[in-house]
Amino acid sequence: MKVLTLQGGARKKGNTATVLAWVEEELKAMGHEVETVHLQNKNIKGCLACGKCKENPGAVACIQKDDAIEILDKMVEAELVIFTSPLYFWGVAGPLKSLIDRTYSFYVDYHRPTHASLVKNQRQALLVTGAGPWENNAEATFTAFERLQGPHMAIPAGNLYIGKCTTPENLDENAKDQAKAFAQKIVS
Repeated sequence: MKVLTLQGGARKKGNTATVLAWVEEELKAMGHEVETVHLQNKNIKGCLACGKCKENPGAVACIQKDDAIEILDKMVEAELVIFTSPLYFWGVAGPLKSLIDRTYSFYVDYHRPTHASLVKNQRQALLVTGAGPWENNAEATFTAFERLQGPHMAIPAGNLYIGKCTTPENLDENAKDQAKAFAQKIVS
């Protein structure tokens, strides 16, 4: 399976990157092709809500010329996309949020019989790390992500929240085991 991981965290060796590395290691061990995009290093502008992307259904289109176009094309080609981020103020980090907003170009005619999507039947998963617990903290992020699969016409492959993170060195074997189980779940 062709897997694309979107690393939304700023720290390349932070909590999110550490957990994602365990997931990617497991996916590769199972024979899957994995590509990672570090979003923090990319020029991803926010959606302008101009609607120009809807004028050319069947292709990723945007009037903005930035790194998002190449990433969106990679997303369309992938069979599984893993969105990853640390939890920032009850949501995903800015670069990932901007990219998610730009996926507006993937679909047309939402809530109509002619609804179509460039990522129809693609598996999508979410991995988030955070300092706090799930309750009153992370659940809104996962609810928002689950709603994304509707317009994308995607398959919700799975979600993983590793909470009470302090530093990558303090992530324990339980977190690693959860990461491996998550990897196995999202491809099955």
